[in-house]
Amino acid sequence: MTNNQKFDFTTIMDRKGRDALAVDRLPYKNVTVQDGFSVIPMWVADMNFATVPSIQKAMTDRISHPAFGYFEPRDEYYDSIIRWHTVRNSVTGLDRDCIGYENGVLGGVLSALNVFCSKGDKVLVHAPTYIGFTFSLKNNGYDIVQSPLVLDEQGVWRMDYDDMEQKIRDNHIHAAIFCSPHNPCGRVWEREEIERAMAIYEKYHVEVVADEIWSDIILRDNQFVPAQSVSEYARMHTAAMYAPSKTFNLAGLVGSYHIIYNPVIRDRIEKESSLSHYNEMNVLSMYALIGAYQDMGYEWTDELCSVLTKNAEYACEYIRSHFHGVQVAMPQGTYMLLLDCTEWCQEHGKTITELQHAGVRVGVIWQDGRPFHSPCGIRMNLALPFSLVEEAMERLTKYVFI
Repeated sequence: MTNNQKFDFTTIMDRKGRDALAVDRLPYKNVTVQDGFSVIPMWVADMNFATVPSIQKAMTDRISHPAFGYFEPRDEYYDSIIRWHTVRNSVTGLDRDCIGYENGVLGGVLSALNVFCSKGDKVLVHAPTYIGFTFSLKNNGYDIVQSPLVLDEQGVWRMDYDDMEQKIRDNHIHAAIFCSPHNPCGRVWEREEIERAMAIYEKYHVEVVADEIWSDIILRDNQFVPAQSVSEYARMHTAAMYAPSKTFNLAGLVGSYHIIYNPVIRDRIEKESSLSHYNEMNVLSMYALIGAYQDMGYEWTDELCSVLTKNAEYACEYIRSHFHGVQVAMPQGTYMLLLDCTEWCQEHGKTITELQHAGVRVGVIWQDGRPFHSPCGIRMNLALPFSLVEEAMERLTKYVFI
């Protein structure tokens, strides 16, 4: 760690054989890492940092008691969530009645859509689109209508409000997924932008599911604004989904939660989520959240965002200066980059598959952007020690973008 850091974001963890999908699996068929190259995991959205120590302490303290029977969520669970959103997001009026457990954000999204929609209904999403939305909506009988985001002259992703309104009107849409910060573009929406989107949703009586799982990972001086905070309509017609899993690398523990202020919508979504009889909290994931949302977790998250900002600034500058024909926008949130390799592939007579495989062969395990509706794209995870980001860029320069 550096002199001004309290926590360790520099040690390279050996995750092999430690139940880590990121290092134990390649997301491509018919390609392997060549001998002599170590694996640099830059694909699935988890982090190669040790989590905040207060999480392990909370869990091990609980494990020291040798009984793990049926339980109810502790007051500390709800109090920790309320304090987290009050302090970090300036949320007011949040009480425990508004908070409900979800096994995962996608499960919560689907439970909300099952309340807002009928099977076969059309749902508005922005493109590029998180792969989880695409697969889960199709698998559950919903038709996706995409409203493309547009890169402006400053390299900032923007919503096309005219397109949104036309798609909603022409397709008789009454439900939308609003991803904030946006995955995979990394856009942190400003209050005025959310207000304008919500005004369109209100005009056409569109119910909103806000995926805000990335809300803690904000780069530079950007500010996350909860979608529910921008208007009374947004507050009463939005089901917001959160989790500590992206922030603290807890995906393997399972455990998300919703915030819903409208009691009618809340009751119906909670009923829908309960129908599987499996949407129940794990006692250790509860303690993980309590451990994460302690004072140490606040400090750790701030340091994490600083580390990720450095990684993203370095990677974006390096890509722009070294990989001619590759476009990248500096993310405002998340730890993912979305590379547009259209021009490079055209200039070099390569397919995006060939380019992706070239990276994998030298151990840079990045992710195919096509399932995210980026036709010649690559998604790259920067949540790893800076030395590995440097090593990945050096390998790409020497062996791939040549």
